[in-house]
Amino acid sequence: MNIFEKAKILGDGGRYDTCGPKSCEVKVRDSLGGIYHAKAENKNCILFKTLMSNSCSFDCKYCSNAKNSSKNKAEYTPKELSSIFMYLVKNLKVEGLFLSSGIAANPDKITEKMLEAVKLLRYKEKFKGYIHFKVLPGTSYELIKQASELSTRMSINLETPNKSIMSELSTCKDYKTDILRRQSWISKMKTGQSTQMIINNISTDKDIIKMADWEYKNFDLRRVFYSRFRPVKGTPLQNTPEEPLLRQNHLYNADFLMRNYNFKVSEFTRIMDDGMLPRIDPKVALAREYFDSAVDINQASYYELIRIPSIGPKTAQNIISTRQTNTITKTRDFTALGISIKRAAPFIKINGYRQKMLSDFCS
Repeated sequence: MNIFEKAKILGDGGRYDTCGPKSCEVKVRDSLGGIYHAKAENKNCILFKTLMSNSCSFDCKYCSNAKNSSKNKAEYTPKELSSIFMYLVKNLKVEGLFLSSGIAANPDKITEKMLEAVKLLRYKEKFKGYIHFKVLPGTSYELIKQASELSTRMSINLETPNKSIMSELSTCKDYKTDILRRQSWISKMKTGQSTQMIINNISTDKDIIKMADWEYKNFDLRRVFYSRFRPVKGTPLQNTPEEPLLRQNHLYNADFLMRNYNFKVSEFTRIMDDGMLPRIDPKVALAREYFDSAVDINQASYYELIRIPSIGPKTAQNIISTRQTNTITKTRDFTALGISIKRAAPFIKINGYRQKMLSDFCS
């Protein structure tokens, strides 16, 4: 098997590790596989996502690379991975590497190969760009420490919001020891870390949001990424229906509100039905729950403003700054502040008037 055939197989196998919402991760090359437009370090980046090996001794029911998989098997040598990546850098303008792997024998053995490939890139090829190193469950502390010294970002997949759900999907992973302990180690190292959870029909949105909040508070995570379950042919869950994209998107919405607006888990639980978010934008649902009546845009507090759809922390500060010298009286004032009047109107009023009267202020 030549190196390009391996790249096709292992690039395809790496697509299940997400780098962000669907809109932030777009595959840009099908013939080779594994090349995506993604966000890395808050900027757009052409990323090569690949596995070191797609052989795995784990039995995760959702994974196409799990034990007894009938897929074609492939594995890079460290030199091969370094070579194919530098080829992509020079010929296809690839800017970063996202490296993961199946666990063919034990996590340390394959991690050593991953580390050797990254060392070749850093020391021999002098590659100074973005490298995301996926830590495998059960990897030793010393190897994780070495990886942290070579990587831009690290992560280990949490996969599920608690150990009981994990036990239904895999018999090989100890949730507390193999995953949470490794996250704790990574949090004390110089690289930032992220994680990924699979959105399936076993876990509720409440389970997921509570665990994400706990992760942010305890491990100082940069991001939690959410990947909706989609059945893979040849796995035990191949006949299980896929989860709606809308559910994944709303979890990203809720996550954003927790990270950037300081919304609390308790606020989301108030709008849930049987632990599930409503089928509308969570911020709109929260606003309907929070506001008894429309608030005057010229008098609302910062805390009230950021709970109005279309108004974020920066816009709220701009409103407060603007109204110190000028009263907001017209819809064009909203446009100038970057507010979507359609989303915000049901929750605000100007000089005593609310949505149906806002047209009176156009001029």
